[in-house]
Amino acid sequence: MTPAEAQEVEAEGQYITVELCEEDVQIIPPTAWRTSWQRLLNNGQIDAFAEKIFHPDDYELFMELDPTMEEWVDFTDRASRLAGESLGNSRGPAPSSRRTRRR
Repeated sequence: MTPAEAQEVEAEGQYITVELCEEDVQIIPPTAWRTSWQRLLNNGQIDAFAEKIFHPDDYELFMELDPTMEEWVDFTDRASRLAGESLGNSRGPAPSSRRTRRR
């Protein structure tokens, strides 16, 4: 999914289905997750992050399921595979086409 498609999905409220604790839940595709949402996750605020990405009907289910960290990691891995990119790996900047002068 391209970044433009991800923005459309978020704007239109489209979700993908991912398994969490053997239950199907709907989330915003990982490619449409905002960096501010990622900061929540990086700061350990999983409930606040989940509230952003889960379909409103499925957020309550997430709270009821109360996944372990292992189940949460499995869930985010599945979501990233559906998106076609690992959530932990960025492609990084492209190498410069200019040669560096040797001294």
